[in-house]
Amino acid sequence: MLLALFLAIGKRRQEIVLMQDGAQDTRTILQEYNVTFLDEMLALVSSTTVMAYSLYTFSAPNVPPNHTLMLTIPFVLYGLFRYLYLIHVRGETDPPDVVVLKDRALLLDVVLFAVIAFLVFYVF
Repeated sequence: MLLALFLAIGKRRQEIVLMQDGAQDTRTILQEYNVTFLDEMLALVSSTTVMAYSLYTFSAPNVPPNHTLMLTIPFVLYGLFRYLYLIHVRGETDPPDVVVLKDRALLLDVVLFAVIAFLVFYVF
């Protein structure tokens, strides 16, 4: 749920950046937001996401008891950091799903996360 909130805020931010001054003409709710506020929300949600996922990897009852799911934490961190880099530094304005598919490093991170998670649940 936190990851979905992170992506939704990122998408809202991209929409405001893309529309700039005409954003409120497309949807009236966009008048309530600005880029600074959304950046602060992204910072808060990203840190909460990392903390919640980290706690999940070693305390949830449905994960392996040997804590090997913790091996996926670096992939989650990198994915969040890479997405933030893309929207803040590179100025990406595409929706999050397009950003993931366009950026090779982020796509590779998602694939490696899935492989490691599969190995943790079905091999170890």
